[in-house]
Amino acid sequence: MQELTAQVVVAGAGPTGLMLANELALAGVDVLVLERMHERTGLSKALNLQPRTAEVLDLRGLLPRAQDRSFATVADGHFAVIPVPYTGWNTRHPYQLGIPQAEVEAALEERLAEQGVRVRRGHELTSFVQDADGVTITAGNLHIRAAYLVGCDGGRSSVRKALKMPFEGIEGQGHGVAADVLFKKTPPGAPTQWRSMTNMVTSQSPGKFIGVIPLPEPNLYRITFGDRLNRPKNLREPVTPEEVREAVTERFGPEAEITEIRWASRFSDDSRLAANYKVDRVLLAGDAAHTHFPAGGQGLNLGIQDAMNLGWKLAATVKNQATPTLLDTYEQERRTVASQVLSNIAAQNALIPTTPNQLALRALFRDLTALPEVQHHLSGLTSGLNITYKTEDPHPATGTRLPDFPLPNGDHASTLFHKGKWVLLTKTPTPTPHTEVVVAEVKELPHPDLNKILVRPDGYIANTTGATEAWLT
Repeated sequence: MQELTAQVVVAGAGPTGLMLANELALAGVDVLVLERMHERTGLSKALNLQPRTAEVLDLRGLLPRAQDRSFATVADGHFAVIPVPYTGWNTRHPYQLGIPQAEVEAALEERLAEQGVRVRRGHELTSFVQDADGVTITAGNLHIRAAYLVGCDGGRSSVRKALKMPFEGIEGQGHGVAADVLFKKTPPGAPTQWRSMTNMVTSQSPGKFIGVIPLPEPNLYRITFGDRLNRPKNLREPVTPEEVREAVTERFGPEAEITEIRWASRFSDDSRLAANYKVDRVLLAGDAAHTHFPAGGQGLNLGIQDAMNLGWKLAATVKNQATPTLLDTYEQERRTVASQVLSNIAAQNALIPTTPNQLALRALFRDLTALPEVQHHLSGLTSGLNITYKTEDPHPATGTRLPDFPLPNGDHASTLFHKGKWVLLTKTPTPTPHTEVVVAEVKELPHPDLNKILVRPDGYIANTTGATEAWLT
C-alpha cells in the first residue's frame, strides 16, 4: 500500500474533474486526481461548448486550446430542437463550439500537466472515511490522506453512493442512443458542415426523434435517436448494429451504407439531482451531482461551470483565506442552477410531441420562438448566459456575469482573470482590499452608473463597493 497526502483529492478525470483540478493547481493547492480508467477512451461523447463555457475557458486563457481542437462554430443553440440565436447577450462568443468531449479533456489535461499535476489512472476510489480534520481515501493500492474529497465521477458516482446521498428526481419513460457512424459516402440529404441547429433533428412518428451532426472526418456522423414513450428493460444493454441501421434507414433511406459504427451508447430521459452537494469535507460536482436527458447540449457545460464555481472557493478554504460559510455557497449557487437546468429540460421533453395536441402545442411554441424576447430568454437558459447569483448588493449588475469588455491597453477584461484572482475594476485609483484581489483601473465600465466593480474569480460581479469581508478573511 502506497501512502500519499494531498490537500484535495478529485475523483474522476472527465471535464469536470480536470477543470476543478486546474483551478486548484492554479491557486497553489496540492491536488491529486484519481481516475479508474487506465487511459482516456478517445470517444467523442459530448460535442459542444456553450457560450458561457467558452467565456469561462477564456477567463483562464484556455479557450484557444479548445478552439484549436474544435471542428465547428455553430451560430445558434436550440430549445427542444427549435433553433434559437444567441442575440442580445453582450458576449464575444455568441456561438456553440463544436468539439468532442475527448478533445476538451485533452486540452484540460495538457494544461494540468503544465501545472505539474498528472492524473493517476487505473486507480478507482473504493472507500473513504472522513473526520473533523480530513478524509482518508483508499483507491487500489493507494492510501491517501486529504483535507477534502470531491466526487467528479459521473452519474453512477461511487462517492455519492458512499455518502448514501439521495439522488431523486423524475424517472422517464423513454431512452435515446448516440452513435458515431462512418458511411461509405455522404448519405442523401445529410449536411456536410455543422453551422446551425436548423434541420439537425427530425421526427417521423410520435415520441421518436433522429438527429444527425457531421463530425470532422469525412462521412463520419453523430447519429442520435430515441423514443420518448418506450425504453428497453435494461438501459445498460449494448446498442445493436440493427438499431443503428434502422434509425439511419429511417432518416436517409435504404441507400445509406454504413461502413463502421465507431461507438454507440444508450441514455435515459431520467432527471436526478443530489439532495446535497457537500457533506462536511466531501463534495460532489458534475454528473455526480446531477443527471438529465441531453436536451440543448447542457450537461458537460454544467459540470465545467460547477468546477469553476467550486475551485476558487475550495482553494480559499484550504488556504485559510475564506470565511466559514464560503464553501457552503457552492451548493447554494450551483444546485439552484442545476435545478433550473433540469426544469428547462423537462419543458423541452414536453415539446417532443407524442399526441396530436402536443403537435399543435409545439407548432404554436415554434411560432413564439420567432419573437426576439422569447429567443433571448430561451437562449439564456441553455447557454448559461442568464445565470445570476444572489448577493446582498442591491445593484442589478451584482450576481451577473461580467461582460468581456475592451481594456485601455487593447486587451479584454478576461485577461485579468488568467491567474484565478479576484479583480477590482475601478475608474479611480484604489488600493487593493485584499492580497487575492487584482486592481485594474479602467476608463469605462460595462455599467456606466458605477465607479467600481468587484468581480469574483469565476467572472461574476460580487458587489459595487470593493469589500471582500463577505468572502475572504
